[in-house]
Amino acid sequence: MRFTHETLPQRVVFAPNDAARAISDEVARLHAEHVMIITDPSSAALADALTDRLPVAHVHDEVVMHVPVEVADRAREAATKSRADALVSIGGGSATGLAKAVALTTGLPVVAVPTTYAGSEATNVWGLTRGTTKTTGVDARVLPRAIVYDASLLRTLPVELSVASGLNALAHCVDAMWGPYADPIDRALAEEAIRGLGQGLPRITADPAGLAGHEQTLYGAYLAAVAFASAGSGLHHKICHVLGGMFDLPHAQTHAVVLPHVLALNAPHAPEAERRIATALTSPTALAGLAALRARLDAPTALKDYGMPEDGIAKAVEPILAIAPANNPAPLTPDHLTALLRAAWEGDLPR
Repeated sequence: MRFTHETLPQRVVFAPNDAARAISDEVARLHAEHVMIITDPSSAALADALTDRLPVAHVHDEVVMHVPVEVADRAREAATKSRADALVSIGGGSATGLAKAVALTTGLPVVAVPTTYAGSEATNVWGLTRGTTKTTGVDARVLPRAIVYDASLLRTLPVELSVASGLNALAHCVDAMWGPYADPIDRALAEEAIRGLGQGLPRITADPAGLAGHEQTLYGAYLAAVAFASAGSGLHHKICHVLGGMFDLPHAQTHAVVLPHVLALNAPHAPEAERRIATALTSPTALAGLAALRARLDAPTALKDYGMPEDGIAKAVEPILAIAPANNPAPLTPDHLTALLRAAWEGDLPR
């Protein structure tokens, strides 16, 4: 056992049915006097209700998937104009991502209030898209100072989006098993996260308005993101970032579709990780466990269903190979990657 593990500094507040008070407390800890709220238009009413105790200087609702550079620039300009001294993001991964983009250049602290299971709130990873190319990086400035998790905020999330978002969180776990910097602590966190997600997501589909399933899934999603932030972006995320930026695909659904194909490729070459995933899913094998969970959840299966063109398979191969981790467990050739993308595009699930 020879490794170095870094734990990121961040407050995490689980506050079921109490988000407004918790957000106010976290902003007060920052001594902020001009708060900029970042949220999408569909969450505007929720944001108003959650932030009525705050010294709000500006509400910014231009939130776009994959954070285009020009959108980030306008948000940064708004933060400067409003003299913001703190940011509160309310919404899914796109809202969190935009807050991170502002923090990247301004250094402003972020309080993140997630309404999906995206996990971005617990990482120091940022992403920006210029044209059709999505670029990601790591910077301490973008890590939110605090997260407020309130499971009651997710009870109205459509079940199909809960499923896709939860499987996106599961992808964080799988990548954390063999990411570029993965260590034993990351793998332990990821295994527990898979257990939480595997228990929570079926409860959500059975009782979407119930609190217990959302709490368990939030717990798993948080641990998954912490493990992923430490282990680094593995092959799965490299594939999805290229596809998302190149074809403007929906983030969570893309991750949900690609995940079983990356697991099928890598699991035979990573026996310890495979055993951990299988154990967490209470299954003889990792792939069988994931397949059974996906079947229970009626998970997304094909990239073609979300707008990826068939000729995009060939277009994506070289950009993915250019950024694929050198230590990916399985050998990766153009033919391997083409076959993986073809299967994911068609929805031909691995067995």
